[in-house]
Amino acid sequence: MDKMIYLAMTGAKQTEFAQAINSNNLANVSTTGFRADLHAFSSVPVDGIGAESRVNAVVESYGTDFGTGPVASTGRELDVAIQGSGFIAVQGEDGREAYTRAGDLRIDAGGLLTNGAGRLIVGDGGPVAVPPHGSLLIGTDGTVSIQPLGQGPETLAIVDRIKLVDPDPGDLAKGADGLFYRRDGNEAPASAAVRLTSGALEQSNVNIARTLVNMIELSRQYEMQVNVIKTSKEDADAAAQLMRVG
Repeated sequence: MDKMIYLAMTGAKQTEFAQAINSNNLANVSTTGFRADLHAFSSVPVDGIGAESRVNAVVESYGTDFGTGPVASTGRELDVAIQGSGFIAVQGEDGREAYTRAGDLRIDAGGLLTNGAGRLIVGDGGPVAVPPHGSLLIGTDGTVSIQPLGQGPETLAIVDRIKLVDPDPGDLAKGADGLFYRRDGNEAPASAAVRLTSGALEQSNVNIARTLVNMIELSRQYEMQVNVIKTSKEDADAAAQLMRVG
């Protein structure tokens, strides 16, 4: 009886973890450049003294879905979307270089280029600083050009170049902040092959229909495991009643 309860209990607990991962994906369906997290169930024997008769159901996160999301045109000069593979280099909260697909760029009060989450955009010489200007243009290669104040539209000055990288997805790990980092701790080299589309944003790659179906399946699975626990209790009560009758 205890084996059945144990299996159902561990299964229900891990189903909750899987539901949390699935719910996080669903919550970020409208987050620019978001990449869905993947998970899978596996059976892991429980180590310890005695017979190896206990198996724990474990949910493992086995990476991230690096498929591209749909691109929507915005017409905004600071919005950029990556064409194909690649990432925009940003400065993480701890100062390390990190990577993102979110191209919703902003210019903060200090004239530094950031994305919508407030992360500093990395250029050839560190964070990209944009001086006062009349207009701004971001080229397909990440070059940031401005029309200086007081100058005509024919005058463009190159400010910096956004660092664009294209590391192997297998070398990247998603941090708690939603940014990607190199597993070895090193910085990815700039790639001239990565191209940007101005005036557009890449949306989340979360498949809404699949995520909702997965949520329903996990809910039913959790309910089934709870029912197993209830059934085991009823069986134990029935067995105890028979013992009293005897």
